[in-house]
Amino acid sequence: MARAATPAAARLLRAALLFLLLVAAGRRAAGAPVVTELRCRCLQTLQGIHFKNIQSVKVTPPGPHCSQTEVVATLKTGQEVCLNPEAPMVKKIINKMLNKDSSS
Repeated sequence: MARAATPAAARLLRAALLFLLLVAAGRRAAGAPVVTELRCRCLQTLQGIHFKNIQSVKVTPPGPHCSQTEVVATLKTGQEVCLNPEAPMVKKIINKMLNKDSSS
């Protein structure tokens, strides 16, 4: 005949099951890849910014992290801003920065 579990035994059983679930979830999470870098960096873009305020420009082509070209300008203040790579002014900025780097 089965006996009813005492309240203390029931609590101990629940605690043991919870512990096993947490351990199993922790092992699975430990093997999961970190995906914080696999997303677009630029959620909003500017149509342009004055060239004299720009220190450098980084163009990131489409890839597994993001399906669109991203243009990130570092300003002389240290602030980074995303620029619209399709905007005519941004295309001129990129060309100026490329010519500036090649003439140095």
